[in-house]
Amino acid sequence: MRLPCVARSFYWFVLSAIILTGCATTPATDPATSAALDTVLRGEHRAPEHRARDIYRHPKETLEFFGFRQDMTVVEVWPGAGWYTEILAPLLKDRGQLYSALLDPAAGEYAKSTVDTYKGKLRMRPDLYGKVIMTTLAAPPAKNEIAPAGSADLVLTFRNLHNWMMFGWERDALAAMHAALKPGGVLGVVAHRGNPQLPQDPKAASGYVNEAVAIRMIEAAGFQLVGRSEINANPKDTKNYEKGVWTLPPGFADGDDQRYKQIGESDRFTLKFVKKAP
Repeated sequence: MRLPCVARSFYWFVLSAIILTGCATTPATDPATSAALDTVLRGEHRAPEHRARDIYRHPKETLEFFGFRQDMTVVEVWPGAGWYTEILAPLLKDRGQLYSALLDPAAGEYAKSTVDTYKGKLRMRPDLYGKVIMTTLAAPPAKNEIAPAGSADLVLTFRNLHNWMMFGWERDALAAMHAALKPGGVLGVVAHRGNPQLPQDPKAASGYVNEAVAIRMIEAAGFQLVGRSEINANPKDTKNYEKGVWTLPPGFADGDDQRYKQIGESDRFTLKFVKKAP
């Protein structure tokens, strides 16, 4: 039976909404993991300056949106100072596995310092971080195995997409994530959202990435978008700063702390993809 035009439109609208929830295709966070997240977020092991950013980064809501569970194999790509590692590692140490795909310390002094600081942090609390497996995501033509091929249930990257665009190897970075994931595994991406009225700078020099550009780029790497969320949105972010997104906290590149504190951290899109089955 051929549906009337209005009915067909409604049918596809409902179907699209179902697909974009991701609920039918990806696992959901279980109640035990949700309760454990609450406990870890209150933990004394978290740096005070990290806990203060929960109001901007919404870690519980973000991880639940991605379907995080304590029995997963998870890869965190370029964890920086370990903001999310403080949350992920304690939750995964008993029943799951966390891989941290680090910067290449040979890439320069900043990368070496970042990696050394991260490793030092993990050494200080072997009870929490002793089971974290560290790998490297380096510039091409490096062979990047950020986790054993097809082993990961969930790959996460937070505020990194602009870096790979800046370096011109976003395809290589996404290929490494694709290789690590199981078919049907989840890629969770949070990034600074650009102004859709402006053309995308291919190098993302401001730190901002247009959401539609990000979706096309990631889907071209073999992923399918199954969910998008406004968990990390911030409508106060005007995105027109001379020094880019680093003008806002926690960077304060322009030095005018009070003005930018009132805006808060950047407006961010939160996207959930799955690796397409062969």
